[in-house]
Amino acid sequence: MIEPGAQAPEFKLPDQDGQEVSLQDLLAEGRNVVLVFYPLDFSPVCTDQLNVYQEVLGELEAAGAKLVGISVDSAYCHKAFQDHLGITIPLLADFNAKGDVAKKYGVYNDKPGLNARALVMIGPDGVVKWSYQSPSPLEIPGANLIFDALEAHAPA
Repeated sequence: MIEPGAQAPEFKLPDQDGQEVSLQDLLAEGRNVVLVFYPLDFSPVCTDQLNVYQEVLGELEAAGAKLVGISVDSAYCHKAFQDHLGITIPLLADFNAKGDVAKKYGVYNDKPGLNARALVMIGPDGVVKWSYQSPSPLEIPGANLIFDALEAHAPA
């Protein structure tokens, strides 16, 4: 998994609406970007994870974070998933080539062909400030981990 201090690999992926989104676009907002790598849309654990983050999204944004989900599903699947859950977190499709961005961040699991469940916080300068990978795909990284990382890396 990518380590803090590393330069975050650039990417350009379609979001749930088919719009191309790059890391550079996300960083242009001047906030910390938290990439939420998750295995699949519509799976029970991923559904729970994104619902948890949506519940505290306003607080995370107020703390200076921009959350973005990334999985190997297509943009069409992401749109259906987002609509089904009623979430506003942007979802990026790491679909073609499958898992290319997740591989660059060291969170792709080749055997099942899915992302690991991981969080990567990137500062406005494009440097990874913090990263976390769940020990099991069944373990949801709680929002408290993101809040703690934001607090630990807040400007002095």
